[in-house]
Amino acid sequence: MKTKRQFLATTAAAAAAAAAATLPGRVLAQARPAAQEDIVLGASVPMTGVFAFAGIGIDAGIKDYLEILNGQGGIKGRKVRYVPEDTGYKVDQSLAAFKKITGGNKVNLYYADSTGFVKAVNPEVDRMGSILMTGASFAREISNAQKYPMQFMVGPDYSEMVGILLQYIAKAKPGAKVAMVYSDTEFGKDPVDAYRADSKKLGLNPVLEIVTPPGSVDVSTEVIKLRRADPDYTIFHGYVSAPIPEFINQARAQGLKTSFMGTFWTMDNSTVMKMGPNADGFMGVMPYRYYYDTEGKAPMLERIRKMRPEYQSTAYMQGFLATMLLTEAARRCIEAGNELNGKNLKTALSSIRNFDTGGIIGVPLSIKGNSIPIGRIYKADFKQQKMLPVSDWISLQ
Repeated sequence: MKTKRQFLATTAAAAAAAAAATLPGRVLAQARPAAQEDIVLGASVPMTGVFAFAGIGIDAGIKDYLEILNGQGGIKGRKVRYVPEDTGYKVDQSLAAFKKITGGNKVNLYYADSTGFVKAVNPEVDRMGSILMTGASFAREISNAQKYPMQFMVGPDYSEMVGILLQYIAKAKPGAKVAMVYSDTEFGKDPVDAYRADSKKLGLNPVLEIVTPPGSVDVSTEVIKLRRADPDYTIFHGYVSAPIPEFINQARAQGLKTSFMGTFWTMDNSTVMKMGPNADGFMGVMPYRYYYDTEGKAPMLERIRKMRPEYQSTAYMQGFLATMLLTEAARRCIEAGNELNGKNLKTALSSIRNFDTGGIIGVPLSIKGNSIPIGRIYKADFKQQKMLPVSDWISLQ
């Protein structure tokens, strides 16, 4: 039978042994770094509805860039997690998606599907102060960095797109007669004032403006007006496709020689080629290289072609580059030791100078405001079924 002294000694030894046994585990737990939380990129994406053709491409572009980024370790060891919701391209659904995504996640980056949604959600983005947002809109209004301090566009705004077209025209044919055809929508009217001012500034002759409803409409009366004005160039804006093919077909049938041009959402290769043989020679402004473009050094395009051997749309390129720039802002913010919030992310984004996109844009880009006013003129070669470059990269900066 143990004495009291023996019992206390045994108990102390057992306690010491137990402490020694657990010590390595404690040291290991203290040495192991805490898991870093994901950076969340939320997105209102129209996977259904009238804009689904673009939303599907945008979604794929976002996913592919994040696959590349996360495969390389993410941003300073933090993975970027993509949380999208389908919106059907409806503002109320986009707002509901935003509330759902931000309500269940700590979101710092966001992709928005439309001008209407951007304008509706902007007060909430400002109030939250935690998010940097970009998206599918190129509306002139969003270029106002004071009104939209946490937002930016992945390319030129619509007025800048038209400005790039006019610069090309002024160089190709000084003093040319120019017409503009636009939809009777906010989207269509967006660059009209800038078109009028820039045409005169560049010494061009704006001879005609035509306004139509969007979609399939009778344009016979408008084509007669176009024939009478006989412009050297006719710019379409505010449409994706219809009624552009009908305009072109009727104009060609009446012998009109004008060169037709479009802006970003008309310029996907498949959209132009669906216009038919009369679309041969159709030109327009594009902020990015096309999927199949092998000109110059473009390692990121080569990477995309390996990931997806089939043609990817201009909407895909937009989603891909949007994600590249959003995450580059996050990387710069973290490297500077700053908290991930809207103001710091926008400051980091605005520090981008001579940034190499891997060939998605053919020249290094710098971000000085809410837009990236760089583009190139491409022309349809119907025989090759491709949009081919006919200008150098044009910058309005």
